[in-house]
Amino acid sequence: MMPTPSLRTALWGLSGALSLLLALGFKAAPPAVAKGKPAIARATCYECHDEVKALKEGSKHAKLACEVCHGDLARHVESSGSEKPATSLDPALCGGCHKNQYQSFFTTNLEGGARREKGIPAGRSPMQDKLLAGHGFTFEHNEPRGHAFMVVDQFSVDRFQGGRFQFKNGWKGVTEVGRTWDVLEDKGPLFKLPETAMAGNATCMKCKTSDHILTWKFMGDKDARARWDRTSSVVDMAKATHNPVGCIQCHDPHGTQPRIVRDALIQAIEREGAKGIFARNGKTDLKVIDFREFRKIGVMQKTDSRMMCAQCHVEYACNAGTQWSDGKKVGYDDQRTNHFPLKNAKELLAHYKKLDFYDFKHAITGARLIKMQHPEAEAFAGSAHDKAGVQCHQCHMPKKKGADGKVFSTHAVLRPLADVKASCVGCHPKGGAEARKYEIETVRNFIKGKMRKSEYWIGRLIDTYVVAKRSGVPEATLAKAREKHEEAHVLWEFWTAENSDGFHNPELARETLTGAIKAAKDGVDLLNQALEAQGQATVK
Repeated sequence: MMPTPSLRTALWGLSGALSLLLALGFKAAPPAVAKGKPAIARATCYECHDEVKALKEGSKHAKLACEVCHGDLARHVESSGSEKPATSLDPALCGGCHKNQYQSFFTTNLEGGARREKGIPAGRSPMQDKLLAGHGFTFEHNEPRGHAFMVVDQFSVDRFQGGRFQFKNGWKGVTEVGRTWDVLEDKGPLFKLPETAMAGNATCMKCKTSDHILTWKFMGDKDARARWDRTSSVVDMAKATHNPVGCIQCHDPHGTQPRIVRDALIQAIEREGAKGIFARNGKTDLKVIDFREFRKIGVMQKTDSRMMCAQCHVEYACNAGTQWSDGKKVGYDDQRTNHFPLKNAKELLAHYKKLDFYDFKHAITGARLIKMQHPEAEAFAGSAHDKAGVQCHQCHMPKKKGADGKVFSTHAVLRPLADVKASCVGCHPKGGAEARKYEIETVRNFIKGKMRKSEYWIGRLIDTYVVAKRSGVPEATLAKAREKHEEAHVLWEFWTAENSDGFHNPELARETLTGAIKAAKDGVDLLNQALEAQGQATVK
């Protein structure tokens, strides 16, 4: 069952008779037909939209009238396309037929823990405030709690627009799902809470919703046909965002094929080619379709959730930054502020140096740091599960039986620990669910230990740097210490930002976190040797 009042949730995002039919589970009738008008023949649409014909014909949606998603198309046809049709992007429209998937998507995971900060003693990164000093994430950086909350949690966080957007029902609103502005309210441009930041950017918002898929040019470049671009007003775009990432992010609405639509991912897969992390036997099953040189989608013959999930679960640059080479600012007009490296922790620093981009300078050491996002896709790449052909949905979207008795893939996108029997035992039956849970926790405990040690030594490096600078250690030595800080930071924060505590690839996690410890220790030794040479006390 959905966690919010049934009528409001069931009718969420729809209106009129069509809304009620969908909410009750009836197949959606084309609005034009419902009004007594004949539906526009698909052949008429295909005269201009040959790319749609290629997707639709022969598919499970082949007989579905175009009006189901586009409303009354008569005026669009009569105007020879100059008058654009309405397009429903509300996931509730898909939910009319795919009820189990829709309801599971909007089910609140009460074990998820809303607003659980990473930077607290029991969090993923207890020393976060010190190690990310100078970055907006230090105001509030939380564990994720589910796709249904992608938008409301981003808008309500303390680092976003000064706390301007709050839950309408206060703390009770945290369990509500629905259209963004049914759940949140705008306190106005003069509202500013203490200890908040004014962060936020159009690219990051574009990744959290499917609402702007038709009004955003490929890569967020400016275009007369686009309402939004990388430089767009954060508040204006937020107020026009009503739904989280929906069905159409991963399923083509014309033909139901598995797909990706995230522009920077498509660009990166094309750039990396046969050597990319998603390639198997030197190629990927991805056909890129260009819609009138405005946007692109990538369509697959078979589901590859490694790519589908990588639309969001990936490290990417979305903020303004700075060039390594000359210290010049990189603004949102630059395409580097919408960039997917698709590299793991060992390769990222070199990649960003080649790209000539870093996110921010550490407030204490001045080291040039990369602010990691959530690199699950790159962490998983090359792991034992990846080499065995396992994909994300097999562990995070296991098969369930709905109230109607039909088996479906749950779209709640569970942590395997929440249902080890469904997620793991099918492939690993020996010992049952308890044994699998024990093994998962063993890996996570071990890697969290390495994360804590990494934080300790990076913290020691920061403290030693302060003493060394105050004691007059030469700038050349301080610069070498900053380089060690930059190296250690990437190898550590990759796993703080990644959400499996290393389970996606424990071997890579161990290798890179011990690398972070060594780099930080080397920096401490370097500075202490300089202090000793000056007759100063070292930092113990």
